Amino acid sequence: MSNDKSLLGQFWSWFVARGFKHLIMLAILAFVLYPIIWIISASINPVGSLSAQSLIPDNPTLENYRLFFLGGAEQYDAPFLLWLWNSLKLSVLTGVIGTAMCALAAYAFSRFRFTGRRTGLLSLLLVQLFPQMLAMVALYFLLLQIGDLAPWLGLNTHLGLLMVYLGGSLGFHTWLMKGFFDSIPHSLEESAQVDGASHFQAFMRIILPLARPMLAVIFILTMIFVYSDFILASILLQDTSQYTLSVGLKLFIFGSYNQRWGIFAAAALIGALPIVIIFLSLQDQIVAGLTQGSVKG
Repeated sequence: MSNDKSLLGQFWSWFVARGFKHLIMLAILAFVLYPIIWIISASINPVGSLSAQSLIPDNPTLENYRLFFLGGAEQYDAPFLLWLWNSLKLSVLTGVIGTAMCALAAYAFSRFRFTGRRTGLLSLLLVQLFPQMLAMVALYFLLLQIGDLAPWLGLNTHLGLLMVYLGGSLGFHTWLMKGFFDSIPHSLEESAQVDGASHFQAFMRIILPLARPMLAVIFILTMIFVYSDFILASILLQDTSQYTLSVGLKLFIFGSYNQRWGIFAAAALIGALPIVIIFLSLQDQIVAGLTQGSVKG
């Protein structure tokens, strides 16, 4: 009897110290993984309907993935790979150009003192108080009028949509990058300038290497926003060949393809892979320390 009480006491001590934490972790893990498992199950379900969806389908098949890579030519004439390429192109270009512009603007606001500096910073902050979605109608008519003068920059063009994405991401990210630059000691640039470097050379060779973690964060945030955007892209893109993946997949939920959830789930899983790969490849930069580069020399 005493041995049973001793074992019970040891188990209770272990549960209070560690077991309760493990239980919470398992609950959180189940909460996070269940939607992913459900989407994987839907992607291999031949029925393609939510009403007949089960966690373990009766007759699993890879037909939905085959239709994705073949472009759905047999039934839907849906250019999945083209939509995926459009999403990747827009998100990578917006991430690279937006990160470069944010870095240049933030460095100017952080290091230089010029007329209108404070007003510019406050203007950027004020613009960010209003979500970009509030300007949907204005953006539509703006691109419509621009298209009359420059059709390659108007509605239904990737370049026009790229400009809209860049305008929406510069404000917040510039403030974020400026705060990061403010924490870098001025003495590093002064030492480089004593050796004959210009402001731009000091920025490129001293500041940017130290700012790689923040550059990676801004690039990923921008890319994820553009890659997953549906509202702006669905309003400004009108031709099926110009669609991004998120806009093209709407045809399988409401539209001409009559609710095909199986191929929608397969395309969603394949479409998520580029973001996962890029995030994993940049995770070292994200967790890197601010002064790591300056200490190693």
